[in-house]
Amino acid sequence: MTTHNDKKLKNLLVKHKPGTVCLASWLEKQGISRDLQQYYLKSGWLESVGRGAFKRLDDELDWKGGLYALQEQANLAVHVGGLTALSARGSAQYLRLGREKIYLFSPLGVSLPVWFSKYDWGVDIKHVRTGFLPKGLDLGVALATGGSVGYNLSGSERAILECLYLAPEEQDLVECYEIMEGLVNLRPKKVQELLESCTSVKVKRLFLYMADKANHQWLQFVDQSNINLGKGDRSIVKNGVYVSQHHITISRELDSL
Repeated sequence: MTTHNDKKLKNLLVKHKPGTVCLASWLEKQGISRDLQQYYLKSGWLESVGRGAFKRLDDELDWKGGLYALQEQANLAVHVGGLTALSARGSAQYLRLGREKIYLFSPLGVSLPVWFSKYDWGVDIKHVRTGFLPKGLDLGVALATGGSVGYNLSGSERAILECLYLAPEEQDLVECYEIMEGLVNLRPKKVQELLESCTSVKVKRLFLYMADKANHQWLQFVDQSNINLGKGDRSIVKNGVYVSQHHITISRELDSL
């Protein structure tokens, strides 16, 4: 005879996406109380991922399944960006050895829950909190649906800006330029929107310098007179080469390309 609790469990299995995390708060909204969650945990239907987070028995998780819960169940404004987004879109340049690094971006003030930060996803999570681009996920971020689980992913226009934001400390300038060389199909309208909204003078000057150096055709459709490039010089690296047109000092390696 099917019990009321069994029916709730069956309903949960229908609603739950395989390979994703179930948050305790989300389970409660599905009518599964904290006590019932503990019952399912002890019965082996659920396994703990960390405080307030579960997965189905024998379900294989990766970081995307955790990110799905952050975005869809916790409603956190966090997305895949930078080099990870460019790699997902086929624009990465180098094969990296060792554990993969996943770049997640969010507005200032957004913290990832402990269960996500502590869980071993088999990759290194780099969480970048910044306000250099607008909070709205509609500007340069779209839902990636290529795999079994959808997640928010920066478009190429936003992702290269995120790489430049991390350069040169976290991201190599030469690699950024080599990626830029391959971005022949950037959308001028989206580039315009992002550059006008961007608050980092360093990022905007580097982007325009690299796009100009790569001689991209789409750059001629970007109205640079509407982009606030600040005043004075910017030294991206010490003891580098000064580029007078863009008022930046860059590395000698980048200048020589």
